[in-house]
Amino acid sequence: MPIIVNLDVMLAKRKMSVTELSERVGITMANLSILKTNKAKAVRFSTLEAICAILECQPGDLLEYKEENEYEYSNN
Repeated sequence: MPIIVNLDVMLAKRKMSVTELSERVGITMANLSILKTNKAKAVRFSTLEAICAILECQPGDLLEYKEENEYEYSNN
């Protein structure tokens, strides 16, 4: 999938655990894990908004677009 979720990067920059983000955003650890591992097929704007508010970042800090062949190459 050419949309990459850089949630782990932002969590590291903010020195925050997935558990803390889960509690503060009100989303399950399982759903955050799906986002973090790039297995999500969609994300609600309300969820994205809440994550951005807690991490004090912009959606572009969390989401990145890569060309399909660039994505496949970087994951092999």
